[in-house]
Amino acid sequence: MSPYQNRRPPVPPFTEETAIRKVRMAEDAWNSRNPDMVALAYSIDSLWRNRDEFLSGREAIVAFLQRKWAKELDYRLIKELWTFHEARIAVRFAYEWHDDSGNWFRSYGNENWEFDRNGLMHQRLASINDLPITEEERQYRWPLGPRPEGHPSLSDLGL
Repeated sequence: MSPYQNRRPPVPPFTEETAIRKVRMAEDAWNSRNPDMVALAYSIDSLWRNRDEFLSGREAIVAFLQRKWAKELDYRLIKELWTFHEARIAVRFAYEWHDDSGNWFRSYGNENWEFDRNGLMHQRLASINDLPITEEERQYRWPLGPRPEGHPSLSDLGL
């Protein structure tokens, strides 16, 4: 296997431009709701804290994402760069989804990411809170998949 097959550009150390690109790439991947594809952005031994769950490794990440998107239906996400330094990026995010009873939520959170030298995320620490919303309060109404270019950011939406 080529050593470049395990590279996930952009790689550290990040600039503002490459950090913003890394955040948008992550957002687009998560909006695909494809657990196998999303997991490829993480190192084989990636460590996660997501709410009250602690995960280790890609297999655990795939299983987690399968459970997540079976519960969080019509999931749409926006991420925004908060800050960065060398191999670390901090983001804030909000996503909208509904449960199988049709109850809508907007989930807000912050993530701290640390990358290895190949640009794979080695550590992800996420804190998330859920806010019930009505269908009328939804702000993410694009077709499922990546957020369209030109769609307002979290800051533009006042979130």
